[in-house]
Amino acid sequence: MSKYLVVVESPAKARTINKILGSDYTVKASMGHIKDLPKNKIGVDEKHNFAPTYLILPDKEKILKSLKLAARGKETIFLAADHDREGEAICQHLYEELKSQKNVIVRVLFNEITRNAILRAFEEPGEIDANKVNAQQARRILDRLVGYKISPLLWDKVKRGLSGGRVQSITMRLICDREKEIEAFVPEEYWTIAANLSGKEEPAFEAKLVRKGDRKISLKSGEEAAGAKEELEKERFLVAKVTKEAKKRNPQPPFVTAKLQQEAVRRLGFTARKTMQVAQRLYEGKHIQDVGDIGLITYMRTDSTRVSNEALEETSRFITGHYGENYLQTRVFKNKKKVQDAHEAIRPTLPGLTPDSINQYLSPDEFKLYQLIWNRFVASQMASAVFNVTTVDVRAGEYVLRARGDIMAFDGFMKVYDAGNNPPEDEKAKLPPLMEGETLRLNELVSERHETKPPPRYTEATLVKELEENGIGRPSTYAAIVYTIQNRDYAQKEKGKFLPTSLGKLVTELLQANFSELMDVEYTAKLEDRLDDVEQGRLHWVDALKGFYDDFEKDLQKATENMESFKQGIETDETCEECGAKMMTKMGKFGPFLTCSKYPECKFTREMEEPAGENGSSQTGEVCEKCGRPMVVKRGRFGKFLACSGYPECKTTKKIAMDQEGNIVVREEKILDETCPRCGALLKIKHGRFGEFTACSNYPECKYIKQKELSITCPNEGCGGDILERKTKRGRIFYGCSKYPECKFVSWYLPAAIPCPQCHYPVLFEKTTKKKGKVRFCAEKDCGYEKQVVEQEVSVSSN
Repeated sequence: MSKYLVVVESPAKARTINKILGSDYTVKASMGHIKDLPKNKIGVDEKHNFAPTYLILPDKEKILKSLKLAARGKETIFLAADHDREGEAICQHLYEELKSQKNVIVRVLFNEITRNAILRAFEEPGEIDANKVNAQQARRILDRLVGYKISPLLWDKVKRGLSGGRVQSITMRLICDREKEIEAFVPEEYWTIAANLSGKEEPAFEAKLVRKGDRKISLKSGEEAAGAKEELEKERFLVAKVTKEAKKRNPQPPFVTAKLQQEAVRRLGFTARKTMQVAQRLYEGKHIQDVGDIGLITYMRTDSTRVSNEALEETSRFITGHYGENYLQTRVFKNKKKVQDAHEAIRPTLPGLTPDSINQYLSPDEFKLYQLIWNRFVASQMASAVFNVTTVDVRAGEYVLRARGDIMAFDGFMKVYDAGNNPPEDEKAKLPPLMEGETLRLNELVSERHETKPPPRYTEATLVKELEENGIGRPSTYAAIVYTIQNRDYAQKEKGKFLPTSLGKLVTELLQANFSELMDVEYTAKLEDRLDDVEQGRLHWVDALKGFYDDFEKDLQKATENMESFKQGIETDETCEECGAKMMTKMGKFGPFLTCSKYPECKFTREMEEPAGENGSSQTGEVCEKCGRPMVVKRGRFGKFLACSGYPECKTTKKIAMDQEGNIVVREEKILDETCPRCGALLKIKHGRFGEFTACSNYPECKYIKQKELSITCPNEGCGGDILERKTKRGRIFYGCSKYPECKFVSWYLPAAIPCPQCHYPVLFEKTTKKKGKVRFCAEKDCGYEKQVVEQEVSVSSN
């Protein structure tokens, strides 16, 4: 029997640690938090120092019972949740539930799941950090107060089901403010001039006009460009100055959480949420042949670029051995201000485990992210890349043109990790040998018109960067924030860029008008600083909450009295197309819409178009096949869809969906080569309320729908029909015979082409239960055969 109990958060982490510690230890998973504030009430007593009421989470009662059972008779209980605020709070709640007079409960901390790190942590256990617990509690209460106070207000003034959040609301303000900038942007015209020139030797090169006399050139119109071009064509082109210098490009620091999310979005196309999920799996560990069970990266929630001396030494040996001493340059990166520095930077636990060497143990996504982390970290300890930069100034009368060429002299860290900057200039243009005073031949002079562009909409990468730079939220919260604003339908993504929905704009404007401090970027950042002060022991958590709540309560009272009610309708500047009266904005079941203020005398209504295109328009880039007008995003009974902007003259619509990254995807109907068995027309893949299906293209004249075949013969004796997958009117899947109504075979359970080993009935059926998981069973009443389906067995060694 084991002497010690270890409690971690996840089963994967438990398996890895169990194999390292051996048979004296029982390792169990709490599956995250076991306690939280109640769901059906606020659970915070604002009048008595914000005293919280924590309850055991309903889905954790069995887990807690199992943990208490495992704790009986154990000398020591080791709490080994993650080393952050959430992990510390989990440990505190576990301590409260598992403590007794017969055991000792201690806290163990480690930054990586490797044998040395785990054994060292268990040799030097400590205590739960009360300051971290208080900081987490303060944040949880803060978010609960805001959510439970603002959400009912929005329900009363706008519609039921809406929510407001302390961090999600300020994030939506950033997105909405950017959208206003785009809508207000007026493009300005400007022109550039480039000369294609040849010297005594090849190749020809391009020089761009940069100055006239001592002034930087600025061509605002075609006339100005034409005038400058005419003057240049009359001049001789001479090499005025040739400058050569060596420039270094330094590697970037190893990843912190925010930077990892940004680069994974930019380079891999991952969402911030997906990045953290994949990183969690890499951290919790894999079994690698000849290495054993090991976490592949250090803890992935960190804002520090610090690296341990042990890791630096190991990396130095790896770089020297694989690339040579001239590639090694050990670096220590400075952290930004206000960094917690509780963890190291995100790095591979063993630099010797190169991505290619462990590819077979990783999923494609795990490999991509591990390669990104490994490359970035190893590159951070390598020498700078060196470029020989040549700059040539060409004089033509009063005008000066400039050309530049870069040639890589030493790749340094770029042998491992491309810095992601612009490609080296030698990939764009190569300069010939040139001497000062040399006369050049003009081959071509080209003027080109440009327009200034509005600021770009936020991508996940740039939004996370903005949150990080403004001190909004913390690295561990960014992924959840980005997910929440989309899940609430306050923002959507088109081509990877965030656009506020009409609902998101409306809620943001209401909150901005009534909660100035809550929606202020600087104020939110200062609030995060207060939570950091609580964690560092510089501020009591109750004082941190009082400083916020006193002002918030005043704003809440004013908003309750003064916030506009969209249930009655808010008058707009738009006029009714039918009677000329003012239009009003109201909130309907599917979002805000416009209605005539003279309702019910005039019943004209119009949907508010969702912004889903460039330059602030609602256009999506899709064009109506019938009339050529742009398609716009609208909302109907079953969600969003594309509609022709020429409605009601043109009533063309298209189905759309959101992919896993939150981008709008048009569901195109596809004609198949297969013909309809009823009328001979071609079949078509369509999209309905309950998903994709195949039907006759001659609908509504022919209403044939092809059923999905399972390649399983009907089990009814003498039938010979095929089992088909069907759907009820409400979309629920069931299975029936193709010879219905002659054959009445039907089942809610998925059939499998496996005869019953007990009674030899032709098929078994599958179902999933809470206790046993997936099981196969026989449908014959007197048989009773049932067997659990084990899809993947995981054995945990006790050595």
